[in-house]
Amino acid sequence: MFINATGVYVPAERVHNDYFLELNGLTSGWIEQRTGIISRSKAQPEENINTMGLEAIRNAIPKLPYDISEVDVIIAASYSPYDTVATAAHIAQREFNITKAKALYLSSACSSFLNALEVVEGYFAMGKATKALIISADKNSAYSNETDPKAGHLWGDAAAAFFISKEPVAANEPQIREIYTEGLGHIGKGPEGVQLRPRDGGIMMPEGKDVFIQACTYMPKNVMYVLEKNGYTLDDLSYFIGHQANMRIMSNIAKQLNLPEEKFLHNIEEFGNTGSVSSALVYAQNDHHFKKGDIVCITVFGGGYSAGACLIEC
Repeated sequence: MFINATGVYVPAERVHNDYFLELNGLTSGWIEQRTGIISRSKAQPEENINTMGLEAIRNAIPKLPYDISEVDVIIAASYSPYDTVATAAHIAQREFNITKAKALYLSSACSSFLNALEVVEGYFAMGKATKALIISADKNSAYSNETDPKAGHLWGDAAAAFFISKEPVAANEPQIREIYTEGLGHIGKGPEGVQLRPRDGGIMMPEGKDVFIQACTYMPKNVMYVLEKNGYTLDDLSYFIGHQANMRIMSNIAKQLNLPEEKFLHNIEEFGNTGSVSSALVYAQNDHHFKKGDIVCITVFGGGYSAGACLIEC
């Protein structure tokens, strides 16, 4: 599979750590030390994953080497839907008149984007599609409880759009060499590690320690799996993109893999934890820096639990 174009949308508003002192008693220094977050992006009340997703698509269209009407499958990947009946995929289909596409929504917490890539891979393999649009977005602020001292200060809002084709469409398009995902509901605290219950506190992370331990275990493990399966070593890796949950997780993984800081790409310090879009957002924000031959690995871990990795050759 090949990446034809990417687009991003990040709301303009930033909420600084200082905002939370009166809400939950956490100082800016404590939040930064424990999470790496200094500010987080926040959508306006009238925005949602549908509107943000449309803006990300509009950002990608000028770079798209074919007409958007050629897309034949649209997948919205998120865990914070505005509407689970008329999904972001269907809104995009209508807005851009993509009349011949299948449209669906999927959720697997923060691994949703990689799960969407794997579903696209399946559609391509079955011969049921040749060009795909993935809309990954989360409006965490719609569900977060800012007074919660465990997780209320973590969340940001953003969207990304990826156009993917079965065969190359233009010269020098990045190739997705490997996608691997796994459901991990049976490990650790599993389904209770992270919760999103709108009538019972919104987004909560009652088992943060377990989430940290499992993320530090499975994210590097899956990096090694996709590299070795494709005949690469860590020395071949140009850039590492992890789920933007916590900079301490990234530091732990860097130490495990003995990777230098310059190979880690991140945006959590400005945007916070943007959820299922976070790793896709980092890739899309940096794709103009990648050189031909660069090897980029994305690895994620989601509450529930779920995990996965993706290997891209630029």
